[in-house]
Amino acid sequence: MEIVGQTRINPKTNKPWYYKDNPDAVKARDAKRMWVNGKEIKKTHPLYKAGRYKGFEEAAFSSLENYEANPQGEVYVIYNKAWPEWVKVGMAVDSTDRLKNYQTSSPFRDYALLYSYEVKDRRVAESAAHKRLAKECDNINEWFKLPHAVANELILEVIHEH
Repeated sequence: MEIVGQTRINPKTNKPWYYKDNPDAVKARDAKRMWVNGKEIKKTHPLYKAGRYKGFEEAAFSSLENYEANPQGEVYVIYNKAWPEWVKVGMAVDSTDRLKNYQTSSPFRDYALLYSYEVKDRRVAESAAHKRLAKECDNINEWFKLPHAVANELILEVIHEH
């Protein structure tokens, strides 16, 4: 570290030394952050737990008590162009992360997220959506045979009711 007059110079930036440049302070600050797939996650996220994770599934298992206790999340609709008339309605803490898990079972990585809706209780919202959709069309478990736009309308009705 070079000192010019009364000002210390940071050799990495060639600017005056700033207290946040201290490597120990940076390590301490980073130790309190959560990173998933290279992106920083806010402390308000339901699965927040400091550390570095490849995906939310890994984070969920490391903070399982947060996952079980926090009902917030998303209800999502995905489809695969191989079966264009079918959609899957599911729930997750993070729908884009959930979609990545589907892609591993498809050699063409052709699952697509159509809609995702933030809800206060993902389990209740998903269950209500399944019941409503099952009345309107054929279904096999969480897969429903109906046009994408109709699925969107019906799920939005259910979410607004709850």
